[in-house]
Amino acid sequence: HRQSKAELMTHLSAPPSLSVYITQKGYEKKRGKLLAPYIPQIQGVDPSLQIDNRIQASSQAVHPGSKHNKSRAPNTRDERFRSDLHTEAVQAALAKYKERKMPMPSKRRSVLVQSSVEACTPPDTSSASEDEGSLRRQGRLATSTPYQGHGHPAVEHWFNRVIQGSSTSSSASSTSSHPGGRSVTTTNTTAHAALNANAAATVLADLMAHTQLDNHSAAPPDVTGLLERSSRHTERPQVASVRGVSRGYNHHTTVMETADGVPVNSRVSSKIQQLLNTLKRPKRPPLREFFVDDFEELLDVQEPDPNQPKPEGQQMSPLEGDHLGLVNKWPPSLPAALQRWGTTQPKSPCLTALDNAGKPVYTLTYGKLWTRSQKLAYTLLNKLSTRNEPLLMPGDRVALVFPNNDPVMFMVAFYGCLLAELVPVPIEVPLTRKDAGSQQIGFLLGSCGVTLALTTDACQKGLPKAQTGEVATFKGWPRLLWFVTDGKHVVKPPKDWHPPIREASNDIAYIEYKTSKEGSTMGITVSHSAMLAHCHALTQACCYTEAETITNVLDFKREAGLWHGVLTSVMNRMHVISIPYSLMKVNPLSWIQKVHTYKARVAVVKSRDMHWSLLAQRDQRDISLSSLRMLIVADGANPWSISSCDAFLNVFQARGLRPEVICPCASSSEAMTVAIRRPPEMGVPPPGKAVLSMGGLSHSVIRVDTEEKLSVLTVQDVGQVMPGAVVCVVRVEGTPYLCQTDEVGEICVSSGSTGVAYYGLPGMTKNVFETIPVMSSGVPISDRPFTRTSLLGFVGPDNLVFVVGKMDGLMVVSGRRHNADDVVATALAVEPMKFVYRGRIAVFSVSVLHDERIVVVAEQRPDASEEDSFQWMSRVLQAIDSIHQVGVYCLALVPANTLPKAPLGGIHISETKQRFLEGALHPCNVLMCPHTCVTNLPKPRQKQPGRSEVGPASMIVGNLVAGKRIAQACGRDVAQLEDNDQFLYIQDVLQWRAQATPDHPLFLVLNAKGTVASTASCLQLHKRAERVAAALMGRLNTGDHVALVYPPGIDLIATFYGCLYAGCVPVTVRPPHPQNLATTLPTVKMIVEVSKSVCILTTQAIMKLLKSKEAAAAVDIKSWPMVLDTDDLPRKKSPQMYKPPTPEMLAYLDFSVSTTGILAGVKMSHAATSALCRSIKLQCELYPSRQIAICLDPYCGLGFALWCLCSVYSGHQSILVPPLELESNASLWLAAVSQYKVRVTFCSYSVMEMCTKGLGSQTEALRVSLSLQLQHFLPQNLILCVCLRNVNLSCVRTCMVVAEERPRIALTQSFSKIFKDLGLSPRAVSTTFGCRVNVAICLQGTAGPDPTTVYVDMRALRHDRVRLVERGSPHSLPLMESGKILPGVKVIIANTETKGPLGDSHLGEVWVSSPHNATGYYTVYGEEALHADHFNTKLSFGDTQTMWARTGYLGFLRRTELTDASGERHDALYVVGSLDETLELRGMRYHPIDIETSVIRSHKSIAECAVFTWTNLLVVVVELEGSEQEALDLVALVTNVVLEEHYLIVGVVVVVDPGVIPINSRGEKQRMHLRDGFLADQLDPIYVAYNM
Repeated sequence: HRQSKAELMTHLSAPPSLSVYITQKGYEKKRGKLLAPYIPQIQGVDPSLQIDNRIQASSQAVHPGSKHNKSRAPNTRDERFRSDLHTEAVQAALAKYKERKMPMPSKRRSVLVQSSVEACTPPDTSSASEDEGSLRRQGRLATSTPYQGHGHPAVEHWFNRVIQGSSTSSSASSTSSHPGGRSVTTTNTTAHAALNANAAATVLADLMAHTQLDNHSAAPPDVTGLLERSSRHTERPQVASVRGVSRGYNHHTTVMETADGVPVNSRVSSKIQQLLNTLKRPKRPPLREFFVDDFEELLDVQEPDPNQPKPEGQQMSPLEGDHLGLVNKWPPSLPAALQRWGTTQPKSPCLTALDNAGKPVYTLTYGKLWTRSQKLAYTLLNKLSTRNEPLLMPGDRVALVFPNNDPVMFMVAFYGCLLAELVPVPIEVPLTRKDAGSQQIGFLLGSCGVTLALTTDACQKGLPKAQTGEVATFKGWPRLLWFVTDGKHVVKPPKDWHPPIREASNDIAYIEYKTSKEGSTMGITVSHSAMLAHCHALTQACCYTEAETITNVLDFKREAGLWHGVLTSVMNRMHVISIPYSLMKVNPLSWIQKVHTYKARVAVVKSRDMHWSLLAQRDQRDISLSSLRMLIVADGANPWSISSCDAFLNVFQARGLRPEVICPCASSSEAMTVAIRRPPEMGVPPPGKAVLSMGGLSHSVIRVDTEEKLSVLTVQDVGQVMPGAVVCVVRVEGTPYLCQTDEVGEICVSSGSTGVAYYGLPGMTKNVFETIPVMSSGVPISDRPFTRTSLLGFVGPDNLVFVVGKMDGLMVVSGRRHNADDVVATALAVEPMKFVYRGRIAVFSVSVLHDERIVVVAEQRPDASEEDSFQWMSRVLQAIDSIHQVGVYCLALVPANTLPKAPLGGIHISETKQRFLEGALHPCNVLMCPHTCVTNLPKPRQKQPGRSEVGPASMIVGNLVAGKRIAQACGRDVAQLEDNDQFLYIQDVLQWRAQATPDHPLFLVLNAKGTVASTASCLQLHKRAERVAAALMGRLNTGDHVALVYPPGIDLIATFYGCLYAGCVPVTVRPPHPQNLATTLPTVKMIVEVSKSVCILTTQAIMKLLKSKEAAAAVDIKSWPMVLDTDDLPRKKSPQMYKPPTPEMLAYLDFSVSTTGILAGVKMSHAATSALCRSIKLQCELYPSRQIAICLDPYCGLGFALWCLCSVYSGHQSILVPPLELESNASLWLAAVSQYKVRVTFCSYSVMEMCTKGLGSQTEALRVSLSLQLQHFLPQNLILCVCLRNVNLSCVRTCMVVAEERPRIALTQSFSKIFKDLGLSPRAVSTTFGCRVNVAICLQGTAGPDPTTVYVDMRALRHDRVRLVERGSPHSLPLMESGKILPGVKVIIANTETKGPLGDSHLGEVWVSSPHNATGYYTVYGEEALHADHFNTKLSFGDTQTMWARTGYLGFLRRTELTDASGERHDALYVVGSLDETLELRGMRYHPIDIETSVIRSHKSIAECAVFTWTNLLVVVVELEGSEQEALDLVALVTNVVLEEHYLIVGVVVVVDPGVIPINSRGEKQRMHLRDGFLADQLDPIYVAYNM
């Protein structure tokens, strides 16, 4: 006690410098809190309430007493019910977040200058003298319990300083953070203030747990909470090459660098740093120690919080309304009432319609309504016929399509239908063929069997027309006949015709449409008796009397507008003044003026109409609302209606509005009016208000909140239950048990005046209209069925009904319930509102990863700047987080007037949600916070300690016990196969062929037109090679490296052999692209330098290019080695051919850029070269009589071997198609295959893609007709069609895709499918597999079984396991065999860590042993020793003698049921992906291609995608093939799909133009180049979104 008193004294006598920061109210509150323990408690009253009571009492005394105070006194407006409270709470909540930095998304349009980023991120004020280390340590000591700032005076002051005492946020002065505390972010200087205030160290530690340090110099923080195991294994270091700098961070510099040492552009990196800072404090508790050995990744199930509030009250008892009183002369039905007034009081006014200027256009009298309805009824029944049959029979449904400004015609049509015993179905006027929800309305009309639509002449003229002049058929609508009710076809009935006026029966009277939360439209049927009973109940509840005047602002076609303004009004012969929505838009005060003019007794409005009139009321002085006895607020059940009511009363009390006149009511389409506050003359109890804890409500528990004002919802009652009704509240989910008295549930009504059914939907009808509530014992409470109202609420004191939300707006997030309207209210309270439109905010939830996620969409004002909007968005996120304790998954701003509108203003929520999910919302700003919201991810996988030390014996035993054979396989044995083995050197083969078959054609190169550009026979090639050799021999020494820079063609092949003849080592290099020197020339330069080439051979044109002015801008052209052009070499023979001393001598260097962006050159010996050619010859059965077509780049890998080596070795003729030519003629390759009847052909994935995209559309047209009549659809593809017209691919036995990656099944399958029409056999297409250590491991060849496909579980793959599943099972991934293993090649699967052999169908690294393995890397740094084990490594146990090369690819072998040529069972090799490419995230191994496949599938406009990681964040780059306005749609879709399918949170989404993702010649993505480009800010992205 002594200590607390001392604390109190420090507080009350705080130095003046600090007390400036605490407002009077905050002071009172603080004093109350500290004194509370010493004040004797009044029984059952919370002490803080007693203290607050003083303030309230004083505030109540200020209000002047009103003369109505005796009946009830809402006017003494209790301080705690102020409707601006919410705004204040929001500001207080935001004050906590003052310093939070968030990276702003970058957009291409607004050229963001550096300062603009500063504008939204206050400068970092961390002082240099601060010992960051010690602070950080203390931060780490901090407990994870939220800081409860009660007993620490210094800390209190520190908070007050942060808040800077703004009076609006005074209620935050006791900032006790909420359970699940959100961090309060500060910078170090503010922390200084806390230090200087002598706070205890523990306090500081607590604080630091909520403080984020911007520490740029340290290594990037690890977001996932797990140390990232380097995705590259230590024993496989990268090939040292063009990238000199190690991949990691340079820990001593403050500049971030990319992988190759380029300083990162500070804008991108600082944003990433900010993003990391926002992610540094994950919401999840620290992970316990656990091991997940099973790869079933279980999503975290949110455990219910043991401390969550639970209902404690009694079980509620059903609440009965008053009895329906008997009324004298009450008509037996509504048509009877119309007949009575139409005949006895024909001059009495029924309805006055206004124009857009507010002038009365027409007043319909009861006499007119009666005669016109009769005319219409007669015409409909007797004058419309088809084939002499009447078109309509009693009971048929008829659509009523009337505009909102024509209530008169609507009323005539509605009553005309009732008199004719037809069933009116009022719907909205369809303005365009694609209105929001219009398709669903069509579905409703179809299911109701509607064939006729009634409308007005003016409206019919305005409808969209088809070319015939008839009204167009709207999407999804049935065929309708349109009948104009005010036209010449309506005829007077004969004297003897009278409409049948019957007593109200249970037949359907009308059908009202309703749109569900999901957007589907249902028709609610209302019977004649229910319609009558409802009129009766409303008359009694509202004390309606004959000839009263009522102003109706609502839509007269449905709900309250229809019930009060069309039905009950006629029952009581009232006069309705109908205010159209279009008039309200022009003049929001119009309804108040009409109340004044017509001395209306009742007005029916929505809270929006009250709000609008407040904004406009300043101009009006002379209006009086004293005539009103009831102001019915139709959406009184909406949580924000209370603020409109209060504010409206505040202003208009001075204009004669009595407080007790405001009567909120609650209703739903199914149950009609549920409850309404009675007018004062009925002597009812005073209205109630409740301040409820939002936290309690989220658990469906009612707790009157006395503590904080931050997280509360103030609700007003909606009056008493309707007469003749019984109301109860039942649990929302599961069996309809009655709720306890302090529990929120769905209100259910049993009465004669509710809807009857959903038309044509018996199942849903049973669920909603025939609910039988049961007591906790399971006994039904009555035998009467109840109707669910879809209103969530409870029954409060005085039997008043309170509604806290609607089922439609209910969002259940991690087991807690939130109401969309409450979230909207919080967003609206975030100041300043000048960036978005007030009424245009949509909140809904989408289901992602087995939980609901909240999405907020708002319309941005056109004049709001990017920074302003972004700042407002981040404040909204923080406010919702603080007040509702729920994270927003996505917040999107869309341009003004682009959200789909509901018929009378407002936003069409379900349509908005649909557009969001389809990617058709086109936002202009998006902020996603998956890191905060998604808390149910599977636990990260942790490697078990000691796992890698498992000994060899146990591994072997383990394998054997499991009955697995060791996974190894080999191709045919080469030794027994005959071959021209006398040639160890490929150049000898060429010389021999030049003598033996000099004129045998070897090569034939095609140009883009499909004509032969050049050819070479054996002798011609030999002669050209000799010339080259002669030119080299004088100038170079043997063993010199020579770079061959040629376009694809014979020159390249001839100079290659020329180099071999001269004893030089050739290096083939792709020439630079003349249009793109800046990026292609440096690569040429690099290969020339790295390969230590002393000479460049090339053509004259390229030689000029290499030395041009443009080249000088890209590279240092003075440092080129000697350049020789070989175009005009003299015809002279070289003195003698060079003979290599041993076959192990280096023959050529093969340079290629790997997918990770590493330039790697491998050394190929003469022996390996010959062995490679021999294997391919045997596998493909190549002989001199054969022709093969090759559409590949000739610069590296298998493409080079097929182009330059194989024809010479095997003697077959190669038809060479340079892939570049396909860009101008996509059909070139296939036409060549067909023309030369080729059996074996090779291509790359990029070629296959060009054919599928470029020719896909035409094969169908060709099949339908080879004539050109059809081709007018495709004029631009005319030439292609002509080219393809005679193409026949039935000759092809094998079409092989040359690849160094996992087979792309989707592409090969669509290729096979598209060209099936041209005779391509579905079995023909297969893939090859090679890599740097061995360019050809697998190749389908001509014999052997077809490639097999298996389906594996993608989740198991992440855990390095193979689990075979059935096709189509969830998470299944198809893998195709990569072709047959080549002769002489042995393959084994080894564990990447232990280097031990693995069993069949186990995932590991593919190791290969073969005579054509490369002999090593050729690198500039002479680090061959580092990578020696790539080329010669041994198993750690088992067969420890064989030398293997490690491919760096993960895969598995599986023995199939098929037999190969030798009769053995066939072993299939499945390649899963490159180890270097894999991403290690959350302790699991991901292959980028799997994530990319999901992303590409998520939206039609995503043309290509690439992913990489940066500081453990997943970055997804997508190419947008569409308009830029779609760019931001992709952000949410990409995030969703990656979460759903891969359980990963995307950190950054980058949207770029098509073609930005770099691709190498094999069509593989260069993800690392992309990453460097992104970090150096070189991508010119359309949009970059940083997910929070």
